Amino acid sequence: MFRRNPNRRSLLWRMRRLFYLVGLLFIAGIAGAGWVVSQVPLPPAEPLVQTSYVCAADVTEGCGPDNAIAQLSGTENRISVKLDDVPDVVIDAVLAQEDRNFFSHSGLDPVSIGRALWTDIRHQRLAQGGSTITQQYVKNVYLTDDRTLMRKVREAALAVKLERELGKEEILERYLNTIYFGRGAYGIEAASRAYFGRPASQIGISEAAFFAGLIRAPESAEPTRFPEEADRRRNNALVRMVADGHITQDQMDEANATPVADLVLPREVREGLGNVTGSEYGTEYFVDDVRQLLIEEFGAAAVYGGGLRVYTSLDLDVQRAAYESITSTLDPANPDEPAAALVSLDQDNNVIAMVGGTDFATSQVNLALGRSGGGSGRGPGSAYKPFALSRALMDDMSLRSSYDAPQVKVFPEANNGEDWKVTGGGSPTGEWSLLDAMRVSSNTVFAQLMLDLGPARVNDIAERSGVTADLPDVPSVVLGAGEVSVMDMASAYTTFRDHGEHGDPVIVLRVTDPEGRVLWEPDRRRERVMPGEIADMVTHSLEGVIGAGTGRRAAVPGQIVAGKTGTTTDNRDAWFVGYSCEISTAVWMGFPTADAEGNPRLMSNVRGIAVSGGTFPAEIWSAFMTRALEGREPCPFPDVEIEPAPTTTVELECPVDSTDTTDPGTPIELCPPITSDSSTTTSSTSTTAPDDEDPETFSPTTTTTAPPTTTTAPPPSTTTTVVPREDGE
Repeated sequence: MFRRNPNRRSLLWRMRRLFYLVGLLFIAGIAGAGWVVSQVPLPPAEPLVQTSYVCAADVTEGCGPDNAIAQLSGTENRISVKLDDVPDVVIDAVLAQEDRNFFSHSGLDPVSIGRALWTDIRHQRLAQGGSTITQQYVKNVYLTDDRTLMRKVREAALAVKLERELGKEEILERYLNTIYFGRGAYGIEAASRAYFGRPASQIGISEAAFFAGLIRAPESAEPTRFPEEADRRRNNALVRMVADGHITQDQMDEANATPVADLVLPREVREGLGNVTGSEYGTEYFVDDVRQLLIEEFGAAAVYGGGLRVYTSLDLDVQRAAYESITSTLDPANPDEPAAALVSLDQDNNVIAMVGGTDFATSQVNLALGRSGGGSGRGPGSAYKPFALSRALMDDMSLRSSYDAPQVKVFPEANNGEDWKVTGGGSPTGEWSLLDAMRVSSNTVFAQLMLDLGPARVNDIAERSGVTADLPDVPSVVLGAGEVSVMDMASAYTTFRDHGEHGDPVIVLRVTDPEGRVLWEPDRRRERVMPGEIADMVTHSLEGVIGAGTGRRAAVPGQIVAGKTGTTTDNRDAWFVGYSCEISTAVWMGFPTADAEGNPRLMSNVRGIAVSGGTFPAEIWSAFMTRALEGREPCPFPDVEIEPAPTTTVELECPVDSTDTTDPGTPIELCPPITSDSSTTTSSTSTTAPDDEDPETFSPTTTTTAPPTTTTAPPPSTTTTVVPREDGE
């Protein structure tokens, strides 16, 4: 007869009390841990990370994903929505897949927990199944992903506590805005846009089931990489929806008819700067400048996760006009052609267009912003002369004040102890008034004026007008020494346009939080830089530049405009800066980088010509302003009264004979050394002044009489009318 082993039975029998004690201790430990955790207050939830949105000027309210030109987000792309805005089919799919008893349990589902516990025992590991939606939310918001028993105990206790403090609908809303769906998208709204390009309110059965299947492990079901897994998970969710009575079998079959991979958008790599609407017109450079401003003001965490709504000044139609004015003149794809940049400001000093480059993917250097854009400033050439003229007029000089105007003039010891040789802008009569010197851009006249005024005093006017660059206090600054940005020049010329007042340029009009509360607005204070009549006289002189001077190609049909050309030594940089009564625009042209040997690339032969400010830059400026001002009535500049010249003509002690203007080979007569304040002898960046205008481009015609004292037309010459040729400044 078979008999039990008495020794074995006796051993188990003796150990039964120990097993029982261990079981009691285990249960007591779990209960005690649960009680301890339950006494800990529910910690406050961290604010949800939300995507920030940048909108153009046409959006004045409700900036968001549907009308933004760009989105700013880091690792988390999130758009919070109310539960009422989520379709029922999404809620049905998520509950069927994740927690079908959500509305009946108190935070824990014993059946699901038992099933998960049995799985743990069989596989000898902690399973992730069994958690309710409340538990999942608690884990995502309050806890870590650690797979430990203590974490599960805390999760359960906090889930029960949360259910006592919040209603089911609020928990579900928070959950749907928190869970990760892949592609950097957190929450159902961001996920719907990331995968299907439309808001969650337009989600159907197929999409809802797909999202429900993504929740547990989204990256392993990315449709573009794992299409079969994406289809399998969608089908599982649909089966559960049928079982729970949410949809019919026919609806399931229809939803399964098309593979998920055929429905979703291509996956894109997102790194902070989201898709930019209008990127074909160079708007990325503007958006990137906005991004940097926001980071300085709010910090990166708020910019990439604070859900900011950013209302900007960019006019997309004007931006397109700016971009096309450049690309229709130059070929961005041709490495042998120079680049161009443009900035335009409206009457409120809002930046309505900014072309800092034509291919942001290739180069993120913003050519419109100089050093702050990641590149370098550029010499302004003779576009700097209006600041010297304004200083002279403030010193009680007149537009009719005249200087001797040879083609070449040498100023001994004026360049940090070295001789300063200046060429360009000679007069056939031997002198120019300041009015005509501006019109023909006479370097020799403005060099003398600069020595009389003092570079530091002229730079002070330029700085107060909006030039933010640190310029050298040297005489040659009036001819382009130093480096400025396109933004600086467009901003500084608004001082002349606005009758001597200046306000800083604005790119962001206001920033709000997701609920519309205003967080930031720009400082719109304006400073009086010069008397209004002085600024208006400068404008009057700049009208002549376009009417009968070096900037004739910048004329805008049917509009009244003023502006100035600028070209630096050896045609390295070329500018046109000008304005109507409403819009101020600066255009720069040049090669951004050096050649293979590290030497500056010069524009001595671009399409057969040496580029100066009066050529391509003036043409780009004219093309842009023609479109930007289209449909607007011409706006006249104020009348000005030109005071008579002083009795004694302002000139140096030893003028060079006027024959030098027609025969550059004539020996140059040196004047005695110049004595002036120390500001005129500060070290210069160049011993040779930039040669802005070639004298050979001017032809003397007829002599005219002095003009009337009051006029609004482009100013005639006070001595000799000189008409620039078409081939240069």
